[in-house]
Amino acid sequence: MLELTMAAVSAADAGATAGMLMADAPSDPGAVLRVGRDKSVCRLSTPDDWLFVSRVHLEFLCGPDGTWQVTWLRGSQPDPSSEVRLTVGQHVQPLGYGGTVPLPRGGSGEIVIVDRTAPRSVNVGFYHES
Repeated sequence: MLELTMAAVSAADAGATAGMLMADAPSDPGAVLRVGRDKSVCRLSTPDDWLFVSRVHLEFLCGPDGTWQVTWLRGSQPDPSSEVRLTVGQHVQPLGYGGTVPLPRGGSGEIVIVDRTAPRSVNVGFYHES
């Protein structure tokens, strides 16, 4: 099972946890969870006017062996207006535009989408059961 929590944070409400959203999916091969502005395909949706987040920004996909990976999907623009970072424990790594990284089985962490033009971010916490 993969469990996600998401909070959209702007400078005005930094530190607040109001509006936290949650989603989960069993670790079945082919299971998908998406994060973005398009509510019709994303289980976790950001505000419509947060254009630094693509219609479908992050895709969590369960592989054939039951492990999950996250991909920063390429959007319609050649250069993104955000940055994405993955934190697991003390280790922080950038996730490249169009890049994919595996999530640790039995681990937890956070993926942060940061607006390059304003003090806003989307924080997606994850827990991947073993």
